[in-house]
Amino acid sequence: MPDVPSSACPATTRTWVALDVHRDSITAGILSAEGGQPEVVQLENAERAIRRFLKRLGDPAKLAVCYEAGPCGYDLYRLLVAMGIACDIVAPSLTPVRPGDRVKTDRRDAKKLVRLYRAGELSFVCPPTPQQEGLRDLVRCREDLRRARTAARQRIGKQLLRHGHIYREGKKAWTRQHHAWVRRQRLDDALAQAALAQMLLQLDTLDAQLSAIDAQLDGVASSEPWADAVRSLSCFRGISSLTALGLLAEIGDFHRFASARELMSFVGLTVSEYSSGNRRIRGSITKTGNGHARRLLVEAAWHYQRPPRLSARIRAQQSFVPPEAFARAWQAQIRLYRRHHHLRSNGKLLPIATIAVARELCGFVWATMTSQPLRDDHPEQTRGRSPVLAA
Repeated sequence: MPDVPSSACPATTRTWVALDVHRDSITAGILSAEGGQPEVVQLENAERAIRRFLKRLGDPAKLAVCYEAGPCGYDLYRLLVAMGIACDIVAPSLTPVRPGDRVKTDRRDAKKLVRLYRAGELSFVCPPTPQQEGLRDLVRCREDLRRARTAARQRIGKQLLRHGHIYREGKKAWTRQHHAWVRRQRLDDALAQAALAQMLLQLDTLDAQLSAIDAQLDGVASSEPWADAVRSLSCFRGISSLTALGLLAEIGDFHRFASARELMSFVGLTVSEYSSGNRRIRGSITKTGNGHARRLLVEAAWHYQRPPRLSARIRAQQSFVPPEAFARAWQAQIRLYRRHHHLRSNGKLLPIATIAVARELCGFVWATMTSQPLRDDHPEQTRGRSPVLAA
C-alpha cells in the first residue's frame, strides 16, 4: 500500500482528486468534502505545474489523490508522497464501467474516477520501490531478449530448411554441435547467403546481450537487499536464482498478501467460477494479475514430475538459509510430487496437473517468504524427510 495512507484524515473533511495522466497533460477531477458536481482542471504534466495546482487546493494533509496505473509510471506517485499527499494508484482493469457508456473523453474519465474514488469503489495496486522497479526492468529486458533470440533461431532454421539444408547429425537443435553445423552451411545464392550471415550476426548480438545481463543478474542475486530472499527461494526445486529474482521483481513484498490464496489470485492461478442459483460451473484458471510471475511458477512446477531429491544446487543453499525455509522446500517436493502423481493417475492431463502443482507451489513460496510456522502434522510432509535435514 502507499507510504502515505489515504486514511490520514476523516473522509468528511477531505478533498478528493482524480488525475487522468498522459505524457504531456493531466486532467484533474476535483470533488470537495461537501460533495456536489466535480470540478475539472487541465494542467501540464510537469513537476512545477503539478506543485502549483496542488498548492491551490490547500492543506496537503486534507487531500486524497489517485490516478490509474499506466505507461507514465510511478514518478508522479513518488512526487506526491514527497509532498506529504496521500496518493493511491488505481488498477485500471478493475475500474467499474457502465455497459451503455459509449463516450470516452479525458474530462469524463476524470469525473467518473473521482466519483468512484470518493465512493470507495476503486481497487488499488501496490507501487514498487525504485529498487524493485529497476530489477523488474532488467528481468523483463532479459525476457524480451530471450524471446527475440528464439525468433532469430527460428528464422535461421526455416531459411536453411527452405534451401534444403537439414540437420541430421543430432536430435536437438541449437546445441554446440548444431550451432557449429549452422555456421558451416553455405547457400548457393549469394543474396540468400548474405541474408543468412546477417541473421547469424543478429543472433550473436543477442547471445552477447543475454550473457551480459545474466552476469549482471548473478551479481544482483548475491548482493543486498536480494541475497537472503534469493537463497530462500532457491531451496525450492525448479527455482534458480534467476527465477527467484523474477518472482521478487514482479511480486515485491510478500507480506502485503494476507494469505496464500491472495497471492494465488494475484498471479492468476485461481480457478474461475460462474455460479447462479443451484448451477455451479468452475472453469480454467483466471489468468488475471501478473502474468510474468505466473509463467515462472508454472515453469518451476514442471520439475515436480520427478521423485523428490536434493540436487547439488539446493544442498549448496542449506548453510545460508533458516532451517525452517529449507525444511519447507523439502516438504514442498514431497507434497507436490505426490500431488502431481495423484492427479495424473486419476486421468488429469499433464498441463492441468502442472497448473494445480503451480498453484500449491505458490502457497509454499508465500509461506516461506512470510516466515509462516512450519507444520509437521501432515503425514505426507513428515514422511520421507531428507536425511540432510536431520543432520
